[in-house]
Amino acid sequence: MTFDKWFNKQSRLVQILLLLIPGVNWIVEILVRWSLALRTKDIIHVIIAILIIFIGLPFGWLDLIWILLFNHMLLAK
Repeated sequence: MTFDKWFNKQSRLVQILLLLIPGVNWIVEILVRWSLALRTKDIIHVIIAILIIFIGLPFGWLDLIWILLFNHMLLAK
């Protein structure tokens, strides 16, 4: 099982808590985005995964809001 599928199977509370803590937020973003990029091999997911390495913390906060609104991470459905 890939990390992105594992993350999506977690309860909303666990997802929110993982994205709420700043250091954990960045690690979770990297793991989810690279897992998704390697599984789908889509160029958009690869570009996002590369960007997450440098701007993971702000993107994690955006994903936190996105999960609250739409129940999935931005561009990771």
